Amino acid sequence: MITNGFMINDRYQVIKTIGEGGMANVYLAQDTILDRKVAVKVLRGDLAQDEKFIRRFQREALSASKLIHPNIVEVYDVGEYNGNYYIVMEYINGITLKNLIKKRGALTLPEVIDIMTQLLSGIMCAHDSYIIHRDIKPQNVMILDDGKIKVTDFGIATAINSNELTQTNSVMGSVHYLPPEQANGSGSTIKSDIYSLGILMYELLTGKLPFKGENAVEVAIKQMKDPIPSICAQNPAIPQSIENIILKACAKNPKNRYDSVNDMYRDVKNALNEDVRNQPRVIYQYSETDLEETKALPNLDELEKRIIKEESNKSKKHQKKDTVLLIVASICAFLVAIICLAVIIYPTLTSVEDIKIPDVSKLTIIEAENLLRDSGFTVATDIKERESDSVEVGKVVNTDPSIGRTVKKGTEITLIVSKESGKVTIRDYTGQSYKTVEVNLKNAGLNVVVEARNIPLADQKKYKEGTVVEQSAEPLERLEQGDIIVLYYAVFLDEYPDFTSGYSVSEVTAFCKKYNVELNIIYEVNNDVEEGTIVRQTRTGEVYSGQKQTITVTKKSE
Repeated sequence: MITNGFMINDRYQVIKTIGEGGMANVYLAQDTILDRKVAVKVLRGDLAQDEKFIRRFQREALSASKLIHPNIVEVYDVGEYNGNYYIVMEYINGITLKNLIKKRGALTLPEVIDIMTQLLSGIMCAHDSYIIHRDIKPQNVMILDDGKIKVTDFGIATAINSNELTQTNSVMGSVHYLPPEQANGSGSTIKSDIYSLGILMYELLTGKLPFKGENAVEVAIKQMKDPIPSICAQNPAIPQSIENIILKACAKNPKNRYDSVNDMYRDVKNALNEDVRNQPRVIYQYSETDLEETKALPNLDELEKRIIKEESNKSKKHQKKDTVLLIVASICAFLVAIICLAVIIYPTLTSVEDIKIPDVSKLTIIEAENLLRDSGFTVATDIKERESDSVEVGKVVNTDPSIGRTVKKGTEITLIVSKESGKVTIRDYTGQSYKTVEVNLKNAGLNVVVEARNIPLADQKKYKEGTVVEQSAEPLERLEQGDIIVLYYAVFLDEYPDFTSGYSVSEVTAFCKKYNVELNIIYEVNNDVEEGTIVRQTRTGEVYSGQKQTITVTKKSE
């Protein structure tokens, strides 16, 4: 089991776990050769013996390593160590779009435009290399503090050549962002990514998903047959041009969608232009066989008049032909309904089996996950921690819902793992606000001492004022509650102004007090200059704490 401090291939030292998925675990590690933080994705131990998964994992590395783009997480290295297959990637210190949506709800229109243009730019790069992501969702998109977007997890992306853009692959993406053709068991294409991008854009604008259900099958059915809800109806302030982008990206029939991400990128970038903001709402004929071109929704009164006029001009021959076509269409619709009922809808109507959560206490995380999956449950990615005197650190204490409860088959189970009590694991705090770090460490039970570290003018571009530049405890060091840790934070040095250019004695006094400079005042008789005028100073240049400064001030003769 890979734990904190574990060294991979004598180069990458694991700092902590930052993500766990169905196929791989992701760790924050220190590249001891290049001295930088990296993310290391390691194939799960229970899958490392499966050639199919190993080939898929290695294909991810090969595919992703070819993608060099500012909005795509960069792949640095790939290898195998003691049976552990791993990929070393750029470490992104940010949050996922999913967490941002949970925190903020609907984002502002300018924010959505900015996020989508960056995201589309990254996916364009992948498609230009004939790589389909196939799992686009906000959980796989990171946003940094400066607003930069990074697409991650090409773990199920498929590298293909230009003649294989419609090949079939198993459905593996999240069902909430799953295109109808994948939900129906068909293959993935670049238009499948476009559909997922449209769903993601909808979620950014509304703060919620367009299709929800009690289970994955119900959501998949809605993806195949339900029209996407109108965002303009939910928020009239959103221009019709924005909704039209989502309608086109999320058309049920792939032939009605954008032909390329580049086309969608262009529409998103220009969506707020005055000449397109109030364009007519578009509607698509999206059945699997009907591939009519996109058309603007006409005025209902005009549509009714046109239909009446066309009907009155029809010949009996055309009416007969229409009747035959109507009968054939009705028969086809009936057959489709029967198939849907038998293949898709019927399973959703059957009752779900009640099963008991097995006892996974004192097992390792991997052992517990395997047992739960074998028993018919799904396992949550996030893991909770709890102190325990009876269970070894890193092993399972309980589950949520609790061990022994009877729940529906397929219920998501969260593991609760034992954590070491009474100690605080120190991280690398450099570059973080010293005030935030101080509060967090005090809350964890440590005694925190903060000291200013003067930064000369020449070095100020390297630091941000008020951030930690040094710490007394090393990253990964474990301190007892009550131990002392010293944080050194950056204070930018200033330069002495020309005090003889009109400064008062009180102003000089305040300046020296601010920078902890010892001030000495000499009074000199001078009847030619106004009393209290500063005529000389002993020090110029950069200000350092503890320096001495002397000023000469005029006074009148007695």
